[in-house]
Amino acid sequence: MFKILALISIFALSAFAAGDATFEAVKRELNIPAIIMFFVFIVGTLGITYWAARKTKSASDFYTAGGGITGFQNGLAIAGDYMSAAAFLGVSGLIYLKGYDGVIYAVSFLVGWPIILFFMAEKLRNLGKFTFADIAAYRLGQKEIRTLAAFGSLSVVVLYLIAQMVGAGKLIQVLFGMEYEFAVMLVGVMMIIYVTFGGMLATTWVQIIKACLLLSGVSFMAIMVLYHFDFSFESLAVQAVENHKDSESILAPGGFISDPVSAISLGMALMLGTAGLPHVLMRFFTVGNAKEARKSVVYATGFVGYFWVIITIVGFGAIAFLNSADGAQYFTDGKLFGGNNMASIHLSHMLGGNAFLGFISAVAFATILAVVSGLTLAGASAISHDIYANVINPNATDAQVVRLSKITVIVVGIIGVIFGIAFEQQNIAYMVGLAFAIAASANFPILFLSIYWRGLTTRGAFIGGFIGLITAVTLVIIGPIVWVQILGNAEAIFPYKYPALFSVTTAFVAIWFFSKTDNSQRAKDEREKFRAQNVRANTGIGADGAVAH
Repeated sequence: MFKILALISIFALSAFAAGDATFEAVKRELNIPAIIMFFVFIVGTLGITYWAARKTKSASDFYTAGGGITGFQNGLAIAGDYMSAAAFLGVSGLIYLKGYDGVIYAVSFLVGWPIILFFMAEKLRNLGKFTFADIAAYRLGQKEIRTLAAFGSLSVVVLYLIAQMVGAGKLIQVLFGMEYEFAVMLVGVMMIIYVTFGGMLATTWVQIIKACLLLSGVSFMAIMVLYHFDFSFESLAVQAVENHKDSESILAPGGFISDPVSAISLGMALMLGTAGLPHVLMRFFTVGNAKEARKSVVYATGFVGYFWVIITIVGFGAIAFLNSADGAQYFTDGKLFGGNNMASIHLSHMLGGNAFLGFISAVAFATILAVVSGLTLAGASAISHDIYANVINPNATDAQVVRLSKITVIVVGIIGVIFGIAFEQQNIAYMVGLAFAIAASANFPILFLSIYWRGLTTRGAFIGGFIGLITAVTLVIIGPIVWVQILGNAEAIFPYKYPALFSVTTAFVAIWFFSKTDNSQRAKDEREKFRAQNVRANTGIGADGAVAH
């Protein structure tokens, strides 16, 4: 462990040494308080990882922290998992850029939680063990369903991971003057250490600490913003309108999402995608029973809802402050230094000086590390638990499964770094929107129907789920962002940025059709098993309990 820490320190120092000196001197002076707080957080979380590594002895410990997390702790951890770089940096940057349309993101993100609370949480805990594929495969074919779930999970994980890597790279670039590529590599290495050694227990406590720090930090920012306007949001909005180049149009919809199809599609992706995110669904297996799972969602919904209200104030505060005469220092060649994703970071410097910038930067970095750790763990579990332990080698031991998980963590980390560098210029809230669209198209329909529809069969779930996944991925590739902005083509084949309206509908229809037309004996047996599944889903009889240490 200490050898690894030494290597990380050497890597970090070499990366700083390789940075462009002019970049630091001209664009941002070295912020000593920020750097101190940044490294205090890193050392603290590595200490948590070391502690968790000593307690992580089995596959259950690695994937679910032994099921020993309380509802309140898990609610904070879920909020920490969900309040990602896209939430803090991306949405505040979108509000800074487009005003009201950025708030639409916040509302849509929140609406998914009642679905999880009323339809999913209790049944997830009663039916599952390590991943959401355990529920979908409860009465359906293990090989087909787990293969599909792994593909869906990995697609979501990679897209979501890109967003976090971009946010982290830009953040460290602003804070240290480090080259963007080195910054992304540093985050990748830290993420691999957290997950490989500490598993879910370390990830959970990093998420809890990060949630507390983030909620405290943005609350202070919001209070400071409102203090300058005598705690009147109306006065803040008036000042934001005066300072923004688009004037009053920032208070109306249409600046970023200009047509009803895109608005409905985005809302559907964020709402249903929340209930299909593998790293969020995994959290329901870390509590001892269904009651604690329900508590988790209630607490998480409260924390997340409060956070979105505060982010709206922070976003409009960024418009009012950064576009004023005093905010000119944060612009280079007419553009905000570090891009719009860094609006809240610059605002923290204006409100609280170097010390508060250091705190918010450390919190933002904590936000990113906590989320990428959860994502990486979800990706690793899809490969090791769903594919290897249940499809390739059902007789695999705990030690073999955990070893493969750790190898997968390294691979996912490398992939995240490569794509994070490739997608440097993308808005991170948009990238997360795409991840949610795939989660809503590939994961949610199968999970929801496997719990509630007796008629679902393996053939219907497998074919329909893959059609939903392929449709979502294809429409993303041939849409305006990838086809035009990334690949450089003149015009997009699919005209809408957000594919969820089309891909989710396609997935549900395909699953229904191929299940209804399946009259095989296997399908009849699967329909008969629904009754036993429904009893366990609602009563918890036979569900796994917490592991005693």
